[in-house]
Amino acid sequence: MKTIKGPALFLAQFAGDEAPFDSWDNITKWSADCGYKGVQVPSFVSSLIDLDKAAESKDYCDEFKGKATENGVEVTELSTHLQGQLVAVHPAYDEAFDGFAVPEVRGNPKARQEWAVDQVKKALSASKNMGITEMASFSGALAWPFMYPWPQRPAGLVEAAFDELAKRWHPILDHADDCGVDVCFEIHPGEDLHDGVTFEMFLERVGNHARCNMLYDPSHYVLQCLDYLDNIDIYKDRIKMFHVKDAEFNPTGRQGVYGGFQGWVDRAGRFRSLGDGQVDFGAVFSKMAANDFDGWAVVEWECCLKHPEDGAREGAQFVSDHIIRVTEKAFDDFAGGGTDDAMNRRMLGLEA
Repeated sequence: MKTIKGPALFLAQFAGDEAPFDSWDNITKWSADCGYKGVQVPSFVSSLIDLDKAAESKDYCDEFKGKATENGVEVTELSTHLQGQLVAVHPAYDEAFDGFAVPEVRGNPKARQEWAVDQVKKALSASKNMGITEMASFSGALAWPFMYPWPQRPAGLVEAAFDELAKRWHPILDHADDCGVDVCFEIHPGEDLHDGVTFEMFLERVGNHARCNMLYDPSHYVLQCLDYLDNIDIYKDRIKMFHVKDAEFNPTGRQGVYGGFQGWVDRAGRFRSLGDGQVDFGAVFSKMAANDFDGWAVVEWECCLKHPEDGAREGAQFVSDHIIRVTEKAFDDFAGGGTDDAMNRRMLGLEA
């Protein structure tokens, strides 16, 4: 068994224009002060990282990592959530997702997708330059508007969507293989890869590509009423990244999974700060340890009630308290009497 690394913090929800969230130097110092040992970097935040330079220059990456180390944290992974989303966008969401791209490709879906693919590949190259072996992303979505089967879906519609999704991602996964980096898709509503079945549909279409893996986040499974513990056992060989995020699901006679179009505070399903929701993290960390997950436990703070800075500081301690330093011996070794093949046969009543 292996011991999970952590705690680490995903910086996407904290990066901003004001100190200490406005620069790489400041935000890494703040993260360390909160109690974190690592940070997951949103590659789409230019105030934190120059992705073009990181993809081209190992010297830049060494300086980037060096500053983090100097300030007390490691760089755990890069994230391409927003760029990955733009690899596949259904026309219904063109305007909603346009803001994820640079201004010069907005309003031009073809140019935007080409830009997104280039961005994801650059992040993979940057990961290689940093010596990082995993990268987080979203899959994007072509079939999501048809998630609920009403009106009845035409035969072949979902298959065509997943065929196209795989066609777009396969070259990216091949580049990931060249870089020695796993692409870890966050299994998330709004993405075509939103549960285990859809991940398997995609995995089959990319030929069970070795670089096609999962980012495990139990909060999204709570809100789908999916068994988030069984999921760990099913996909233990594909789970390469871990977001530690809490959630609660409190259905009423008025609303359930779909939330009645309400804001986050008024939904039946809500994201919460660690320890304030319903995820059994004792069981989650036990499953991860038993299944030899040795990556980082990364806090992704999202809560509709608590202040983010409070959630961040509490989250660091929460993860530290849940990481299991795995044992190197069995608890009953003291009672062992030694054995050999002859003894085993005698104990079974067999001839020596």
